[in-house]
Amino acid sequence: QVQLVESGGGLVQPGGSLRLSCSASGSIYTIHGMGWYRQRPGKQRELVAHITEDYITNYEDSVKGRFTISRDNPKNTAYLQMDSLKPEDTAVYYCNFRIIIQPANQPPANYWGQGTQVTVSS
Repeated sequence: QVQLVESGGGLVQPGGSLRLSCSASGSIYTIHGMGWYRQRPGKQRELVAHITEDYITNYEDSVKGRFTISRDNPKNTAYLQMDSLKPEDTAVYYCNFRIIIQPANQPPANYWGQGTQVTVSS
């Protein structure tokens, strides 16, 4: 009923930038929080950035000042602007939205994107 589609990953040199997008479609009533997670090789999935429906943001310490999360509610889309990328940012990045689907009398649930690979290497 709900699908999240990510785009924007790729290969970039250290110090470079990428912008990830995640768009939700389907029987959506409203979207609460939107988050970006990543899973680095050999590591557990971790929260990188999150934005509430009131546009309150928080970031994992290692990306503060380099990454910026934003959202476009009419488009049901979240973005992650990643600047000053480092090799240790190499990971598969996943979006996660907390969504209430139609009809609106259901509790919110978490939905995941399929993941997009970000590789930072010279």
